[in-house]
Amino acid sequence: MSDKIRLPDVSDDTNDLVNGLNDRLTQLAPRNVLLDAFYDAEENLKRAWGGVVPEQYYRLGLVLGWSSKAVDALGRRCNLDGLVWPDGDLGSLGYRELWTGNRLGAEVDQGITNALIHGLAFVVASQGGDGEPAGLVHFYSASDATGVRNPRTRRLENLYVVNERDDQGNPSAITLYEDGRTLTATMSDGAWEIVDDASHPFGVPAAPLVYRPRLGKPLGRTRLTRPVRGIQQAAARALVRLEGHMDVYAYPEFWLLGAGLDVFQNADGTVMSEMQRRLGRMKGIPDDKDEDEPSLARAEVKKFDAASPEPHLAALNAYAKMFARETSLPDTAVAITDFANPVSADSYDAAQYELIAEAEGAVDEFSPALEYVTPIALAMQNGLDEVPAEWSTIQTRWRDPRYQTKAQLADAGQKQIAAAPWLAETEVGLELLGLSRQQIDRAVAERRRAQARQNLAALVAEGAAVSGGAEGQ
Repeated sequence: MSDKIRLPDVSDDTNDLVNGLNDRLTQLAPRNVLLDAFYDAEENLKRAWGGVVPEQYYRLGLVLGWSSKAVDALGRRCNLDGLVWPDGDLGSLGYRELWTGNRLGAEVDQGITNALIHGLAFVVASQGGDGEPAGLVHFYSASDATGVRNPRTRRLENLYVVNERDDQGNPSAITLYEDGRTLTATMSDGAWEIVDDASHPFGVPAAPLVYRPRLGKPLGRTRLTRPVRGIQQAAARALVRLEGHMDVYAYPEFWLLGAGLDVFQNADGTVMSEMQRRLGRMKGIPDDKDEDEPSLARAEVKKFDAASPEPHLAALNAYAKMFARETSLPDTAVAITDFANPVSADSYDAAQYELIAEAEGAVDEFSPALEYVTPIALAMQNGLDEVPAEWSTIQTRWRDPRYQTKAQLADAGQKQIAAAPWLAETEVGLELLGLSRQQIDRAVAERRRAQARQNLAALVAEGAAVSGGAEGQ
């Protein structure tokens, strides 16, 4: 439990709110640490009591990366291409500066990854300082931020963020976002110090980036659910048993009847090690001269073939398929045998259908937070006191979660443009043809320059014609 935070020159209510939210972070920390450990493959093996596997095999560090695959496979299909404003020109608002200055493409990807791991992340807009973009957009993990959500307005009433921690993991720099107020404090020489306590007209400029919300649990759920973690732990134990099996049963089993280990000696008379006996070639064992019974005087060797590891591999493959079903992944993502690669576009889509549907639902859930916070950052960047009402039509544009070739995109785009030819004169038409945002911008700019050259040439020609007519008179 961290020490109480006592901020100077603020009300008791503010201190109580900060400590209450900090206590909530502390209470949620073990769960968040566990989820991070599964994603980072730092701990995904839970031992079974009464097992027959020797202790040393649990110390081999055998892990599986399935949890990170479950998160990343979905996250890589949730790609924000940018924002669009059907009713206006985003470029005139400084959108490009906001996008590049905040590295929004990469930052959104990181926010989505954390939202999938913990169930939610937070996106915040703030006013930039000297040397910073005028409007800032930051993302925070649920491990470092928490707040109170108003169920009626469906917005945050406040947000508490731990910006830095000391060596013991206690907060050393924090920010509290309240309605119209942003308070920042740091720990200095063992005491808290207010760095900034500013007011603004944007309410709480933050929103939760939520995965799989539902009634009664509006702040979402983790993709690494208890069934997912349980299956991975069972699979990790199967991997440990397989390792033990390979060590113990990799060699044929020999039983030597009628002779002791003293017949296996080195040149100096010492008894050979077990590995030497297993790898050596058995040329002959002399009869026991002290034994009168011939059947007992001669040693006999019985051989038993090594046991197959197939049962362990089958169990591991079964767990892989169970994991794939639980996370909407195709069998090809984790299974090791007994699956077929799709050979056509339709069969590929069928194999990926659940994951594609999951990605489409996820981006629908992520969009409201980005569409709420980004206009606030644009307003801050433009020095406005409020977000203009006409900006409410600013929307997110997500990349298609299906992987399609350029040829497929172009073919589908041509068919759509053929049905509505006027689309060919718009940027939407270029998007339908599969061009990237960069390619569209370049194409539009080059067309604009070509049009300008044509207009200039027409003006020059018209001027020359006028001059020639005047000279003729």
